[in-house]
Amino acid sequence: MRPAVFNIRASSLLRGTALVLGSLVLALACVGFPNVHATAWMLIPAAGALLGTVETTRCLKRQWSFYHGGVMILLYADILVLAVVFFLLLYPWAQWLQST
Repeated sequence: MRPAVFNIRASSLLRGTALVLGSLVLALACVGFPNVHATAWMLIPAAGALLGTVETTRCLKRQWSFYHGGVMILLYADILVLAVVFFLLLYPWAQWLQST
């Protein structure tokens, strides 16, 4: 038997959280933070963060419990990471926001 982390059919909080945090680190590395520059490679961390959020969503239960509350807190954290990753993806192309 494989652990749930390696079984794609089984939901796993560890896999979802690792995907989201790994995507955040990869996004910061791709754009060269703090000197942000435009790159198409940012699509990979954006897709990874979306997949990680979907994986975390799969862990929700129908009935409320402390586990359900913990998963909701992780989902809020995933949404914050998604906002940062998509900001880093779109900001370099927003020339009207940058001062000359």
